[in-house]
Amino acid sequence: MKAILTGGGTGGHIYPGLAIAKGIEMNYEKAEILFVGTNEGLEAEIVPKAGYELANISSRGLPRKLSIEILTSLVTTGIGVWEAKKLINTFKPDIVIGTGGYVSGPVMLMASLMKKKTVIHEQNAYPGLTNRLLSRLVDKVALSNQDAESYFNGNSKLVLTGNPVRPEIIKARRLESYKELGLDPNKKFILVFGGSRGAKSINQAMEEVYKLSQKNPEIQVLHITGKNDFARVREVATKLGISNLKNGHIIIKPYLYNMAAGLAAADLVISRAGATGLAEITARGIPAILIPYPYAAENHQEHNARSLERRGAAKVILDHDLNGVKLVNEIQELIFDQERLDKMAKASKKLGKPKAVDNIIKLIDELI
Repeated sequence: MKAILTGGGTGGHIYPGLAIAKGIEMNYEKAEILFVGTNEGLEAEIVPKAGYELANISSRGLPRKLSIEILTSLVTTGIGVWEAKKLINTFKPDIVIGTGGYVSGPVMLMASLMKKKTVIHEQNAYPGLTNRLLSRLVDKVALSNQDAESYFNGNSKLVLTGNPVRPEIIKARRLESYKELGLDPNKKFILVFGGSRGAKSINQAMEEVYKLSQKNPEIQVLHITGKNDFARVREVATKLGISNLKNGHIIIKPYLYNMAAGLAAADLVISRAGATGLAEITARGIPAILIPYPYAAENHQEHNARSLERRGAAKVILDHDLNGVKLVNEIQELIFDQERLDKMAKASKKLGKPKAVDNIIKLIDELI
């Protein structure tokens, strides 16, 4: 079985592709996988590190406003379409799977025109432009969020599969995770992160949360700042008298390599609203306070966050409304109200799709 996976630009498009690739390898003997991306996106670093071959094509996203750059983007994408044709002719895939990002456009377009079996995977509650256009051509559209259905105009190709999450996220055990992170299992634990690069607005608001935890040591906090803002946050913490950042009930790190342990132990998560992070949060069934990244393409993070909020799994604070006092107020309303936390956790778990990879493999089986 030979499969091409294409998608890139951001981790939200790449990591689902890697999870699908692993699922294919586990379910098909002698599976051959080829990723197609660009040499400018994050896929150029992430995919080879994961042990997969990456072929690059020419591709550029369309500008949101009318400009001369639109012509340049169209020419570049046209070149990418013909490059994709050469790759498909050479590799001869049984199926071609797109996980979003502008690079997937030329590949999925050519694969459809060449009558290859095709699936696109949409991670967000508000689908990206590339996937909305491609949905008319491909064989199946795998959705992560039910709210995305309405943007595909009743397309009969839609299948709700969920967004693939890493197996370790599901397998992590709560008590073992407390021990690994140096936490007290008898105290409440809040996990805070802003994506792989951090989120400065969240980091700034956290100063008041530190003060809350200092006054109430029954609240444990693990704050993942991102590498770029760690030095500034460390200075703020030091001024508050927090000298030991690695232990105690306030832990501050630039990066958490074992996010599975953090999620397994968390009573409450404070984070952005990227699709991959939310898939992991809901797979574990964790209540959340979500602060959507305001500059995400087509504001898709707010759509993601509102989807959870409508179903009782999260509270939403918009970035321009965020400050330390508001964040502390939201935490205080939730953290010791166990009945409310349990209700939110149940709603979150209901939205989770821990078997998303299996669902996508089943879809592939049906097509080939």
